[in-house]
Amino acid sequence: MSGRLVHVGSAVVDYVYRIDALPAPGMEKTASSFAQVAGGGFNMMVAASRTGMQVVFGGQLGSGPNGDFLRAAFMAEGIATLTPPSPLMDSGNCVAMISSDAERTFVSWPGAESVLSLDLMAPVAVAPGDWVFTSGYTLSYPKSRDALTDWIEALPANIPFVFDPTPVISDIPPSILSRVLARTTWLSCNTTEAAEIAGSGDVEAVAARLLGDHCPTAAGVIIRAGAKGCHVRLVDGTAQIIAGFNVTAIDTNGAGDTHIGAFVSALARGITPFEAARYANAAAAVSVTRHGGSSAPTNREIQTFLSHAADPSGAGRTQKANA
Repeated sequence: MSGRLVHVGSAVVDYVYRIDALPAPGMEKTASSFAQVAGGGFNMMVAASRTGMQVVFGGQLGSGPNGDFLRAAFMAEGIATLTPPSPLMDSGNCVAMISSDAERTFVSWPGAESVLSLDLMAPVAVAPGDWVFTSGYTLSYPKSRDALTDWIEALPANIPFVFDPTPVISDIPPSILSRVLARTTWLSCNTTEAAEIAGSGDVEAVAARLLGDHCPTAAGVIIRAGAKGCHVRLVDGTAQIIAGFNVTAIDTNGAGDTHIGAFVSALARGITPFEAARYANAAAAVSVTRHGGSSAPTNREIQTFLSHAADPSGAGRTQKANA
């Protein structure tokens, strides 16, 4: 694999509490466990790195205990940081409450990752073969969105740009979202985010509108549906539903990040989009059977899973859809 993943999103420290259920308003719960882990964009970077892609980080980390914690986590995964730490603030954090049904609830506090400028990003250079990724979180921050959007629009035309709008899509100003989508090569979003952009409807119609009306230069879009798998539509109108795998989930935190990281890594190796989506489905399936947001499997673990997994029902329904 020749190219790098240049991640220009954000990374935070997650404080993870496991509880049987969310407390009622005004009530208190005692967690069954607690962990401090690297989170945010770190989860996607880990998924790409563990499946064979060189990853570098072009966002900003802080100068404080959270920033130090994240730098140690990056180093452990072989992920280089291209920008200097903020001299003004520490990295942000996110409280994640994981309930017994494997669902999660978040409360976050932004830090250094929420402040970007073109001067700060000057060291973040791309080269032929690189892939660039960002998420809606960084675009939702008022002190980072303008500089990051300008930087994305200035990318060379031959550099693929991957975008995940994330659940905070409603916090991204429409003008910013429109500019980023116009430069997007691959859009990966869940069903709710897809409808937020392109309106409601069946997945085939929504995917067609995403490509036709919102992502004019995209090669394709992926609409993720959790355990059900994903829908992939290419610019030529070819579409396929890639079914998920039946596993017992214990923690869905980071599953979407794992899916995107594995998908990009597979595409960068020359795997076809539909096969890359199946590979990503398998990576996400393995990740939800483990605790922690950065629980992405390695390429060997994914291949082992695929070799033992029954082919999921409906794993390959290809269609040539109308635009």
